[in-house]
Amino acid sequence: MAMSGLRQFTVSLGLVERTPPESVLQKTAPELFRSVPVERRPALVEAVHVLYGTCGGAAFGVLPRAIRKHRWSGPLYGLLVWAAFETAIAPALGLPRSRDKGSERVALLADHLLYGIVVAASARQPRS
Repeated sequence: MAMSGLRQFTVSLGLVERTPPESVLQKTAPELFRSVPVERRPALVEAVHVLYGTCGGAAFGVLPRAIRKHRWSGPLYGLLVWAAFETAIAPALGLPRSRDKGSERVALLADHLLYGIVVAASARQPRS
């Protein structure tokens, strides 16, 4: 949710035109996206993004503890998730390179660094 808040902030400032989850949905499931009323589309985008983030958090959770215990592991993980999208997922899906604006790329990178920090912090919580 912290990442979603930061993303909404960067969108409201005009730093991010269209979020990656929205771009992915429009490209991979256009019929589904169009079938949802316009006023409900942000909820669909958010739900898909939370699901994706949850899967990413679970993947972080199965990394060896020897890696997860380091303070840098979360931000590095967030950086890797961002880099994977930028260099592999987006090109594979044929997403347009509208995010060539430096400010947008930095804003999305900041989102993912925050994501990594939050995921790592929750993975370090003691279990009862």
